[in-house]
Amino acid sequence: MSAQEQVRIFDTTLRDGEQAPGFSLRPAEKLLLARQLDALGVDIIEAGFPIASPADAEAVRQIATEVRRPVIACLARAHRADLERAAWALEPAAQGRIHTFIATSDLHLQAKLRISREQCIEAAVDAVRFARQHTADVQFSAEDATRSDFDFLCRVVEAVIRAGATTINLPDTVGYAMPDELRDFFVRIRERVDGADRVVFSAHCHDDLGVGVANSLAAMQGGARQVECTINGIGERAGNAALEEIVMALRVRGDRNPFTVAIEPRQLYPSSELLTRLTGQSVQVNKAVVGRNAFSHEAGIHQDGVLKDRRTYEIMRAEDVGAPWNPLVLGKHSGRHAVAKRCSDLGLGVSSEELPDVYRALMTVADERKVLTEADIRQVVEAVRAAARSAAGDPVDVAAAAVSAMHESGYGHGV
Repeated sequence: MSAQEQVRIFDTTLRDGEQAPGFSLRPAEKLLLARQLDALGVDIIEAGFPIASPADAEAVRQIATEVRRPVIACLARAHRADLERAAWALEPAAQGRIHTFIATSDLHLQAKLRISREQCIEAAVDAVRFARQHTADVQFSAEDATRSDFDFLCRVVEAVIRAGATTINLPDTVGYAMPDELRDFFVRIRERVDGADRVVFSAHCHDDLGVGVANSLAAMQGGARQVECTINGIGERAGNAALEEIVMALRVRGDRNPFTVAIEPRQLYPSSELLTRLTGQSVQVNKAVVGRNAFSHEAGIHQDGVLKDRRTYEIMRAEDVGAPWNPLVLGKHSGRHAVAKRCSDLGLGVSSEELPDVYRALMTVADERKVLTEADIRQVVEAVRAAARSAAGDPVDVAAAAVSAMHESGYGHGV
């Protein structure tokens, strides 16, 4: 394996991602997101599944017309009607790819498709041959590849390569594989299949067991040179491998993953934010790379370290992914250094004499509020100063008096 080999990013947010409940998008919204994916630098945009609906077909065609740099792909089952619709949708594309698929596991063949292995091979070959009549860029996916009989899977792959497929995707459709076996799986396929050197192998990993990104990295180690992923990891069931996590794993741990991608990392957070805005579906706060807490710290020990040197508790910078850096989130675990720094940032001018009372009052409020907002901090400082003036030198617990006064004024009830 040569140093820094290029891996193509195949983004399927607009197809597999949109299939997740609650994530459907209108054509205009899909076009807007496709333009952002273009700015992000993805190599291939899977724009939709045209046979699914007239709106989806029109969205693919509109994206193919207006987004010119990346390859525009769309999905089609190994059915003539699907393929014809896909070909129509991709007609305007500067670079169009038909992505056709059929299941290859015995479970799917018998329980879902109810066809024989030979019928599966025949359908796959016919689909690829028909797609090649419309584009030189044809991707074939063996659905449920990781649970397929290995010898039969190799027969299918060899047959579609002979028929003209240029990219072979071997998806872990139900997120069943583990990283070590997926790496070996790609190594064995590439060693076994005649014509493997003429195609690009692709990985499409679902996250049902929480190892979608790990499996994608393992597939690269095994020879996959395309990875299929989505913004925020959205997709069927538990979702797909998250694009932003794959990209940053390659950047941060290039020593273990010597691969490059043509992604502009500073567009990762804006891409995540746009998807969230369009779908109304927020990412979990502790989501890697793009979650609200990804670059924030509440624990006093962590805050102290980050204030001295960000590298103590951060392995990447928020600005590298286009995210805001909010290092000091004040809560009940925060330390005095963080409180002093936050008050200073807000221009509150808290003196060293005031700091102990401000700190204790803030920690009391934090027990009630969980996370302290800018407004909370300002109110606490004001209340502490007012309590100190009222005490006028009397031996009063200023912090407790400040919190009591805040409660009496209605603080905490809709404030």
